[in-house]
Amino acid sequence: MNNIATRPVDTVIAAAPEFLADRITVNDALRQQHARGEDTSTPTLPDAVAFVETTEEVSRLLALCNQHGVPVVAFGAGTSLEGHVNPVRGGISVDLSRMNQVLEVSAEDMDCLIEPGVTRQQLNEYLRDQGLFFPVDPGSHCTIGGMCATRASGTNAVRYGTIRENVLSLEVVLADGRVINTGSRARKASNGYDLTRLLIGSEGTLGIITKVRLRLHGIPEAMSAAVCQFPTLASAVETVITVLQMGIPVARIELLDEVQMQACIAYSKLEGYGAQPTLFLEFHGTKASVAEQAQSVEAVAVENGGSGFAWATDADHRNRLWKARHDAYWAAVAMKPGGRGIATDVCVPISRLAEALLGAKDDIEQSGFSAPIVGHVGDGNFHTVILVENEEPATLAAAWELDKKIVHRALALGGTCSGEHGIGLGKREFLEAEHGLEALAVMRSVKQALDPRGILNPGKIFRN
Repeated sequence: MNNIATRPVDTVIAAAPEFLADRITVNDALRQQHARGEDTSTPTLPDAVAFVETTEEVSRLLALCNQHGVPVVAFGAGTSLEGHVNPVRGGISVDLSRMNQVLEVSAEDMDCLIEPGVTRQQLNEYLRDQGLFFPVDPGSHCTIGGMCATRASGTNAVRYGTIRENVLSLEVVLADGRVINTGSRARKASNGYDLTRLLIGSEGTLGIITKVRLRLHGIPEAMSAAVCQFPTLASAVETVITVLQMGIPVARIELLDEVQMQACIAYSKLEGYGAQPTLFLEFHGTKASVAEQAQSVEAVAVENGGSGFAWATDADHRNRLWKARHDAYWAAVAMKPGGRGIATDVCVPISRLAEALLGAKDDIEQSGFSAPIVGHVGDGNFHTVILVENEEPATLAAAWELDKKIVHRALALGGTCSGEHGIGLGKREFLEAEHGLEALAVMRSVKQALDPRGILNPGKIFRN
């Protein structure tokens, strides 16, 4: 180490090549790529980007940063929507994308061990020939480490649960460089504090995930997808509520309002559909059970005015439908060329879904913004994409005011400010409203215990 360091971060940057070689960089282009995710927060350049490849490297880097009080922000694919990866206080952006190996798969126990940079698409491609799959499907090309950090969900959650229910254990590097393992391969345990669940959803503020052991599922014997359109948003929502209350085991049930459907028709070339409120559904199981489930749902839909029930049993047709659903955000943004989308993310009890959705629709119409609605309504979770043509302060302020109305209604209905995107920078004020100051004080005490110098993703979750 022969550099004369003038700041603590310079000391870290000078010392890190001893174990990272040339994989720590101050290149401006790379720093800009790590300045924010897919959100509207103002980009902030990290002082350096470190491309780590092993747990040992993460451990040594964190110990060094902790010693000198240098902020550390974990970075996966950069697809987060709430400012999680924005290094608002500078420091080192730790890029985990090179830790992308599937380390082991046990078909007998239906689990696997992976590194955090593995994407869900990569994992399912690896598993395909073994008759297994990983069901958590947020839709974006995200890493599983990032999904754990933000407690991701997605289209399959109504049947298979969120990432929380599909992680058996984690390997995590703490702020001071210590490495811990949070569980075993057993499907259940009753011992000690549940550190796995504590770290899932902690958004990189309590540790950096370096290995993940996942629960896997068998590929169903039969799958069938369906699309049904409705005359009103209310009739589509009523169908969802009735289907769930009847206990029909749908694998996916997604809602697109008429604005979102219009965007998807244009963007994904969905032929044969109209710009109407629409449900996308999927059923998994045996051939007989899939047919029975589908017929039951179709009967409920028809009673609520649904029409044009179109079935897709072949994989290519199903994949085209779900690709259109997964591209809904980009389809919405394409409606305002050159603009940006602010994504909301509320979740309410199923019985209050109609109030929340229809109330949001009224708020949107009164605001003057175009804001398509799309949702994983099988678990009460829905999003709006508030489209802004420019990033003028007055425009953004009005858009955020609309977001606040939607969130506060969800909270009043017994819901949450975030069903799957997390808190990051964008939802810190709502966390206080949802949990109260005493609960936040407990959360802060956990943060203080595990990260006393506050180096891990500072500025996220809490306002200060």
